[in-house]
Amino acid sequence: MNRFTNKTVLVTGGNSGIGLATAIQYAKEGARVVITGRDQATLDQAKALIGADTIALQNDQGDIRAAAELARILAAQEIRLDAIFINAGVAKFAAFADIDEALWDQTFNVNVKGAYFTIQALTPLLNRGAAIVLNGSINAHIGMPSSSVYAASKAALISLAKTLSAELLPVGVRVNVVSPGPVTTPLYGRLGMESAQLEQMAAAIQAQIPLQRFGTPEELASAVLFLSSADSAFVVGTELIVDGGMSQL
Repeated sequence: MNRFTNKTVLVTGGNSGIGLATAIQYAKEGARVVITGRDQATLDQAKALIGADTIALQNDQGDIRAAAELARILAAQEIRLDAIFINAGVAKFAAFADIDEALWDQTFNVNVKGAYFTIQALTPLLNRGAAIVLNGSINAHIGMPSSSVYAASKAALISLAKTLSAELLPVGVRVNVVSPGPVTTPLYGRLGMESAQLEQMAAAIQAQIPLQRFGTPEELASAVLFLSSADSAFVVGTELIVDGGMSQL
């Protein structure tokens, strides 16, 4: 399929994991791809994987000034967008008693505040008929221990899929959210936990998944492309859960 021929898409956090897999699939379906990320080295590596026409921009979603700068750079190149995947995020898990203000602020600055103002800054660059997909999480629904701050930030994003849909429909823009369950991405190595704890947590999680395995970034990417293509033209303000049945069965 070539659902994105002659279209330009942007993926925040497109230099690894679900973001990178999604950017690759967009490119395979004909899109001109813009990716952002904090680390220049992984951005360069991602660009090589996605394609030479990829625009890779160093940008920190946790810094509100970066949103305006991103919009300025794209506008200066006369780039208009047909889809945005707000994928950049952080996940730090800790017991309720151990949460401090720094962890709270980092999580909400990137996952919620940064996402919100990135969308606000980029909205003037969206073509009519464009789609925005937010990367949520089933943690907003299942009450997993040690995930309170992360889960709250993702619940906020799920709410934004509805409220921003109402705001942006008059300009012809749809907003939806894809909520992954456990997926094999580098994010698991950045949860702030020791390796033994991570292994124990991963085994416990896998036992709760009816399909008895973690998802792949490519499976999530397929869901994102559906929500940002004309295939989902009648889907607005909706959450698509992709979790192997973990939160559903």
